[in-house]
Amino acid sequence: MYGWIWRHLPGNAWVKALLSLLLALALVYVLFQYVFPWAEPLLPFNDVTVDNQ
Repeated sequence: MYGWIWRHLPGNAWVKALLSLLLALALVYVLFQYVFPWAEPLLPFNDVTVDNQ
């Protein structure tokens, strides 16, 4: 998959590296802004089994 992306990006190695970094940052932004907030109520983070003794 990464090889396919690298081959399809335009420019020389420096331009490809910069575009790859921008793509990675865009992916992280989308995950934190849209995917994680949507998935958070579906995850069992608040289901603890430790009692207060």
